[in-house]
Amino acid sequence: MRADIYSEVKMKKILPIFFVSTAIIFSCTGNKAGSQNDVPADSDSINDTASVDTMEILISETPMPKAADELFDDFFFNYAANRKLQLKRTVWPLPSISGGKTTEISKDEWKTEHFFMHQGYYTLIVNNERELRAVKDTAINEVRVEKIYLSKHYVKQFVFNRNNGLWMLDSIVSKSLAHSINASFLKFYHRFATDTAFQCRSVSEIVQFSGPDPDDDFSTMEGVLTPETWPAFAPELPSHTMYNVIYGHPKQGGNNKILVFRGISNGLEMELTFKRKGGKWLLTKLSE
Repeated sequence: MRADIYSEVKMKKILPIFFVSTAIIFSCTGNKAGSQNDVPADSDSINDTASVDTMEILISETPMPKAADELFDDFFFNYAANRKLQLKRTVWPLPSISGGKTTEISKDEWKTEHFFMHQGYYTLIVNNERELRAVKDTAINEVRVEKIYLSKHYVKQFVFNRNNGLWMLDSIVSKSLAHSINASFLKFYHRFATDTAFQCRSVSEIVQFSGPDPDDDFSTMEGVLTPETWPAFAPELPSHTMYNVIYGHPKQGGNNKILVFRGISNGLEMELTFKRKGGKWLLTKLSE
């Protein structure tokens, strides 16, 4: 997401950067999965609103350029930080659908939704690299921003559609995790993020690694990790709530998933690639 004009706002860096040496053998210091140290990775646990409040003031004082409606990300960055824009770009009364029943939320009842702005990064779950490129597709006219409650096993979708060139939030849909297009993977991921032993068993025999060279800011390095060495480099993962952005209508299910953590204003990015073999999901690649 573009945040160039707001670079003066200091965002909290949530995503850690992990470096590995090019050696085949790595030391092991213990897995962080499910530990108390991963609390900052869950958006509902973040209580630092100062940067968000400051950013909202800056954005509300800067009119959103018309070109922002070309790409959903450009629009959404403004929408998530600007209450005035939320009230303007939401269909009222807003339909809220849950369990087959529809209720309506009035403008007066609406509470500003900052989505993932508190945590400083957002998440994408895609089937392949082609779907990742959909982020830049100006022809897409429907996007769903999901708030996934892993511990409570349900998903809240904020459905945005572009009509007459303008993005609008036109409904909220809540459903059980089992009815998500990523149901199988999310069920696996929740355990992967909270169960250390299970995580190690869910690592492929060889995990391809690529990331920045700690000795050269302009170079990258490559190596491999194994189930035995994985715990030393396992990143902290959100285990209670997480977000996902669905662009258009991607394929449901599938045996390949790329989980992307993308920083909003700090340029950080991390990708974990999983493959399902014989009904079992395995981590096969880590890229930073």
